[in-house]
Amino acid sequence: MSESTLDDRLVELETRLAFQEHSLVELSDALADLRAENARLVMMLQRALDELRQIRAGLASDLTGDPSLEPPPPHY
Repeated sequence: MSESTLDDRLVELETRLAFQEHSLVELSDALADLRAENARLVMMLQRALDELRQIRAGLASDLTGDPSLEPPPPHY
């Protein structure tokens, strides 16, 4: 093989390597963004579930509360 052919092949390999390194950096950044978004969504879901539990507990206590605390019916 001639020196020119080897140089061309080396340049091609270096170009491919540079492209792959750039692609890996982009994929790594995208993965980090997705992990951060996932963590944010997990926190939001946890808050929503906590609020739902509080609402359910409030409704359950309203239904099993003391009947003397309820207002009289409208016909009184």
